[in-house]
Amino acid sequence: MTRVLVLNGPNLGRLGSREPDVYGATSYAGLVEQCTALGKELGFEVEVRETNDEAEMIRWLHEAADGRLPVVINPGAFTHYSYGMRDAAAQRTAPLIEVHISNPYAREEFRHNSVIAAVASGTIAGFGIGSYLLALRALAEDLASS
Repeated sequence: MTRVLVLNGPNLGRLGSREPDVYGATSYAGLVEQCTALGKELGFEVEVRETNDEAEMIRWLHEAADGRLPVVINPGAFTHYSYGMRDAAAQRTAPLIEVHISNPYAREEFRHNSVIAAVASGTIAGFGIGSYLLALRALAEDLASS
């Protein structure tokens, strides 16, 4: 069974109560449940993590690179400015898919820039919690064709 890390940046632990008009009504626990359930169907052991700490996220990306672990990552606000996290993601040794619940390009201008996108395998955005599920399916296809 392939181990997959689903990494979440700042404020994503507040899903369900944080701006539900933007991020939906699904709680963080609901996100974890949906990702782990679909992961099992796809033959993945999915581990979902959330942090408000940039250094911790960088350590997790190093762990993924060292372990050759595929990653689905929602960097949250780190998306727009964390060059340290971008450099850690660039060290990936397995697919890394950037996800966003909302469509950053339909929001404030500062959200239009991602420092992660250029080093990711791909980006999926704007499908709510479904962005994560699409990313897991994309990982399954990518790994099956490798």
